Amino acid sequence: HLQLRESGGGSVRAGGSLTLSCEISGDSYRDPCFTWFRQAPGKQRDEREAVASVVPGGGNSRYSGFVQGRFTASQDNARRILYLQMNDLRPDDTAMYYCAADPECGDWTDTFVMDYWGKGSLVTVSS
Repeated sequence: HLQLRESGGGSVRAGGSLTLSCEISGDSYRDPCFTWFRQAPGKQRDEREAVASVVPGGGNSRYSGFVQGRFTASQDNARRILYLQMNDLRPDDTAMYYCAADPECGDWTDTFVMDYWGKGSLVTVSS
């Protein structure tokens, strides 16, 4: 059973940067793929947006168009930590950010295939 814990959120001005971390503990029956999701204020859980994927073994991450070129997802396998480096933040990036894991490595954008979720870390960007 995996446990995920996000940290690193906070409040920044537009144009600023933050780095989120997701600490991984426990185990699943196979090496999962991970996705960073976000849930904007007023949105429901099933409206969470996929932000970036992290593939086990260091494969190329994938990004949603609205963060392409601004966010970078990475992992430290030895320490079992995922990172989401966020640059040039905008007010519409304001959201609760979650890391999630899918042992089957299916559709990285689909919330319903994720078996494990963290509790989230809040990012607030002011103009």
